[in-house]
Amino acid sequence: MTKMNSTSSTMIQTRRRFLMNAASITALAAVTPSLLVPGSARAAESFEVLSGSHWGAFKATVEDGRWTQIAGWEKDPFPSHQLPGILDSVYSPTRIKYPMVRRAYLENGPGASVETRGTDDFVRVTWEEALDLVVAEMKRMGETYGPTAIYAGSYGWKSPGKLHNCQSLLRRALNVSGTGYVNSSGDYSTSASQIIMPHVVGTLEVYEQQTVWPIVAESTDLLVFWGANPTITNQIGWVIPDHGAYEGLQAYKETGKPVLFIDPVRTESHDFFGEQAEWIAPKPQSDLAMMLGIAHTLHEEGLHDQTFLDEYTVGFDKFLPYLTGEGDGVAKDAEWAAEISGIDAETIRQLARRFAEGTTMLASGWSLQRQHLGEQRHWMLVTLACMLGQIGLPGGGFGLSYHYSNGGSPAADGPVLPGITDGGKAVEGAAWLTESGAASIPVARVVDMLENPGKEFDFNGKKAIYPDAKMTYWVGGNPMAHHQDRNRMIKAWRKFETVVVQDFQWTATARHADIVLPATTSYERNDLEQYGDYSLKAIIAMKKVIDPMFEARNDFDIFADIAERLGAGETFTEGKAEMDWLREFYSSAEEQAKARNIEIPGFDDFWEEGYVEFPVSDAGRSFVRYADFREDPLLEPLGTPSGVIEIFSRNIEKMGYDDCPPHPTWIEPIERLDGPNAEYPLHVVTSHPKSRLHSQLCGTKLRETYTVADREPCIINPGDAESRGIADGDVVRVFNGRGQTLAGAIVTDAIRPGAIRISEGGWYDPVEPGKEGSLCAYGDVNTLSPDLGTSKLAQGNCGHTILADVEKFTGDLPAVDAFKAPQES
Repeated sequence: MTKMNSTSSTMIQTRRRFLMNAASITALAAVTPSLLVPGSARAAESFEVLSGSHWGAFKATVEDGRWTQIAGWEKDPFPSHQLPGILDSVYSPTRIKYPMVRRAYLENGPGASVETRGTDDFVRVTWEEALDLVVAEMKRMGETYGPTAIYAGSYGWKSPGKLHNCQSLLRRALNVSGTGYVNSSGDYSTSASQIIMPHVVGTLEVYEQQTVWPIVAESTDLLVFWGANPTITNQIGWVIPDHGAYEGLQAYKETGKPVLFIDPVRTESHDFFGEQAEWIAPKPQSDLAMMLGIAHTLHEEGLHDQTFLDEYTVGFDKFLPYLTGEGDGVAKDAEWAAEISGIDAETIRQLARRFAEGTTMLASGWSLQRQHLGEQRHWMLVTLACMLGQIGLPGGGFGLSYHYSNGGSPAADGPVLPGITDGGKAVEGAAWLTESGAASIPVARVVDMLENPGKEFDFNGKKAIYPDAKMTYWVGGNPMAHHQDRNRMIKAWRKFETVVVQDFQWTATARHADIVLPATTSYERNDLEQYGDYSLKAIIAMKKVIDPMFEARNDFDIFADIAERLGAGETFTEGKAEMDWLREFYSSAEEQAKARNIEIPGFDDFWEEGYVEFPVSDAGRSFVRYADFREDPLLEPLGTPSGVIEIFSRNIEKMGYDDCPPHPTWIEPIERLDGPNAEYPLHVVTSHPKSRLHSQLCGTKLRETYTVADREPCIINPGDAESRGIADGDVVRVFNGRGQTLAGAIVTDAIRPGAIRISEGGWYDPVEPGKEGSLCAYGDVNTLSPDLGTSKLAQGNCGHTILADVEKFTGDLPAVDAFKAPQES
């Protein structure tokens, strides 16, 4: 038993005060309706305001203090159809209205009744009481367990904006106050690729600018989208998307040149290109085998570019014996690849010939590397491009970001805005491998950390020890959507003695918290942001659209209060309020513009106008990725140890990992369709959804446009449906040994036999909360996915590695409750 200290005693007294005040707070709500509407200062105004979001810039119309209309910015020629969901998110029933504390936690203290998280009702408290409780727990963690007791590796898409970056603000409050914490590195989107690519091409690659679309439209003869659906995924951006990729896609479409889609699903992007689009549908997770079969044909028929391999790469001579079978007795030829992929050998040979006969761009999605052993997929894609010898030529080579944040949009010569920092010490090297905090883990290994404190783990050539975290503070994300193996996670989550969630909506993560703090949406505060992740075409003033709803507060203000209680308030704020920070960020842009002889208005004029634009440069319009390297590899070397592309990596060889050899290699994954370890007959494809950003906007009226029987859609091939007695519109149960979920069937030939698709990001809605293996009523596909690292190298997630089965649901249909606020007292 932990010895009670003064902090513990204070917390008990605080909980008692909360319980006494709960009834009076409920009564207060009955006589103070002004708490339920935006602040009165702007209630009588009617106006239009420009702001921005992950789905684009928009114009908001406000009438009598209420946001009533939303429309795309006139400078965005391709506004997202998801904009109405942004407006609805502000007024959604999922809004967190007040600071709340889980009743069992309030009554019994930290660590008690953790098994009832997700089932308990919540008690409304005041902001002062909630923050006192949070800070008391932070202090208790340090005093009782030490600097690695708090997991602050919050991950998620948060909101755009240079000031209200809640994840940086959380770590800033902890850093400036000297409160220790555990951080995380990498991300769920690209963990495998962002670790392997620096070994192969010397850079992160997945977030780099691509050969621009005008060059692709002009010079590419064959555009190959491998596991990518760019007309869907380019709707969103990490900053404010400019949707420039749609201009590029349209320009390529108008050339009439062929576009090849290699994907188990016939996607919306395929349909966009119409008759010039071709679809090849391999079995999921077999892409590496297909690439090896294509590479074997290139070599066998003398279609590879040996001169390029000799001058710009190392290690092909060590890879070749594996490819031909000289090393292990198994030739990776078209017949071998056909057996694994389900694509006939002649088609694979024809792909090799087509790739080699003209200028080919291999545009890969990230789905290829979000699989078990995913590091191998993009490594082999680069190897294939090396064999074609077109890297650095206009329109040729490979690209890993044509489907993300409008990669390939020509860049402007605009300034880059700084943002709020986490207040920690600067570290050298790659920012995505942050060392901030007392310890750090790979982001997708949080459940491993909870299950195995003190255990050693491998990561990118190093060994580290999992810390023993007892508390988590989560902001700007929803791990109970994006993390794998939901049932395992729910169980591991109980290891935390205290869970604090700061958000604006009742996600599954918030429902499994002890203390819930209501944050504003980005439309209830002021900020500024870049326009165009790759183009940087403008800076947009993200003006507050409405006053904060209910008792929501800005993230900056919440953490400023926490820092103040921890004795570091002045260090956290630096004496600056919201608009002071925005002026400071903008002044940096002014200085950069002056150095480049670019005219830029002063802050007041910029804020009044709402944006400042920058012209696309000539260099931006003509950018060809790796052109400088190809022109002179000695003067423009890559960041690899050899300075060239490494098909064989000696650094990885030295690591000695059994699941990540030193060159691209086919290794049997833990499970695949028709594979030797297959226990279920169907592969579940977990594509990015069409009408939300992962789990964001799932709790809005956009859901009405795509659900089937109020459930997440499950598309299924007619043959697979018929054999199971499933008809279009039926509710189905999808299940495997890890979990089960309901979904609504869409029977279509747009998916290959043996595969079904449930998009990721559907909200977790257990029929029996807290019960291991509970049926999810809505359609959280991560009830089915395995939670393991891609390999010892990257420790990324395997969200696309799922085998399952499906059957028509015939029982009493449970209600969907995920989009209602939990019971409050």
